[in-house]
Amino acid sequence: MIRATSIIRRNAVDQDRIIDIITLDHGDRHRRRIMLNADGGTAFLLDLDKADVLEDGDAIRLESGWLVGVKAAKEKLIEVSTEDPLDLLTLAWHIGNRHVPAEITRSAIYIAYDHVLLDMLQGLGAKTEVVERALCPVRGAYHHEHSEHSGHPSHGHGHG
Repeated sequence: MIRATSIIRRNAVDQDRIIDIITLDHGDRHRRRIMLNADGGTAFLLDLDKADVLEDGDAIRLESGWLVGVKAAKEKLIEVSTEDPLDLLTLAWHIGNRHVPAEITRSAIYIAYDHVLLDMLQGLGAKTEVVERALCPVRGAYHHEHSEHSGHPSHGHGHG
């Protein structure tokens, strides 16, 4: 079985070394050890030392040195927007308070579709639209590789 033990971040990926692509949704891009089958049929064991997030454009290095590119799959999401930027910040606080992974842009917040959250956000005055696109949420402050040196203690749970 082919093993893969490291992730190459998108800015360091040598495109000429990519032999296959794997398309994964947000939930499937947070992994440590799992059997995977790339879109073109390459089967391999992802075997990382610790769980990490595979971002769109990253690559997984196979033990042969070849790479499998990572593509974020389209998912059913809620696009949250408002006319007033302060209202959008307030909605971001409500979403964060529920520990929901969120992608934040200047004009909208994107979260995985959930009818309960959709109702809550509409009740808070948000403009909402159900869309199909990749979800690339903000990574939690305690999930960065340098977090143990940040001076901020862990508070017992993750914010993935």
